[in-house]
Parts: sequence; structure tokens; C-alpha cells
Amino acid sequence: MSGRRTFVLVDGENIDATLGNSLLGRRPLPEERPRWERVTQYAEAIWGQPVVGLFFLNASNGQLPSSFIQALLAMDYRPIPLAGRSDEKVVDVGIQRTLDALLGHDDDVMLVSHDADFAPHMQRLLGTERRIGIVGLHEYVSIQFSDLDIKIHDLEDDVRAFNVPLPRVRIIDLDDFDPERYLR
Repeated sequence: MSGRRTFVLVDGENIDATLGNSLLGRRPLPEERPRWERVTQYAEAIWGQPVVGLFFLNASNGQLPSSFIQALLAMDYRPIPLAGRSDEKVVDVGIQRTLDALLGHDDDVMLVSHDADFAPHMQRLLGTERRIGIVGLHEYVSIQFSDLDIKIHDLEDDVRAFNVPLPRVRIIDLDDFDPERYLR
């Protein structure tokens, strides 16, 4: 593959934890999880170039979730199962290293995470001729990304990655308010 690309780096562990712990208060049901293929489709549609999806997984327990790996492969993601010590945040370190490595490439980056641990790495990508963005649930994305003026793409509203509406409570701009949503 040659030419400019968009790399979509997915911190699925972070998205799942946010859904389960912060939003739902329980483990998400399958229909409450993002449709990951929509994330890469969205990135390709808005930036008009080929997308490479990298999905980072914690495989420190020595097990691969083979059915999930097969599903990722079918959606053209490259699964990256990482293992390390129990005190290591292997997914975070893997994404941080990848963000740093992307400094040497002329490609655009979309990071799917809410985690502030990536802010310094994303900041290093600023000021180059590349486009960068964050994908997540806007109200849970670290304010550090907004402070860096990195565009946030909402996983539900912009990407439309969910099959069911999420029970979110957030500020609604009056111009975007649709009372029909609350009359169902």
C-alpha cells in the first residue's frame, strides 16, 4: 500500500471499560458495543483515503480471544495482541509506541480512546502536515485532547457505531435538540 493513509488505533479495552463502568454500570451487552467496522468506514469517508485499522488487545493471560480475532480480521483490522507483566498497561504502551513511530510516517491518525495517557504522544503529532483526531464518547474523552485543540469525533453521534441508543446524559446544543428522541 502506498500513498497517504489514515491509521485508526483502537484502545478497545478503554472503550469497553468506559461503556461498562461509567455509562452502563455493568458489562455491555453485544448490541451495546461499537460496530468496529463503522469506525474505519467513517475515517475513510471523512478523510477520503485508505484506512489501516489497528486493534490493540491485552493478551497477558496467554489466551487469544480467537472468535473476536477472526471478527477483527474479517473487518480488515490488524489485531495486535500484546503481553507483559501484570503491572504493565500493555495496550497503552503499545499504542504510545505506535503513535511515536507514526512521527516518522506521512500518515493521518485517529485514536479511539478516552485516555489522557495518550495526550503527550498525540501532541507530538501536532504541527505536522497530518490530520489527527480522537474518537470516543465526547463527555468521557479527556479534556487534555480538547486543550490541544484535537478534533473529537463522537463514537455514537458522528461515527454512528452503535446499533442501539446509549443512555447518555449530556449537554445538547439547542440547534441540535430533537424532542422526538425523548418522546419514544
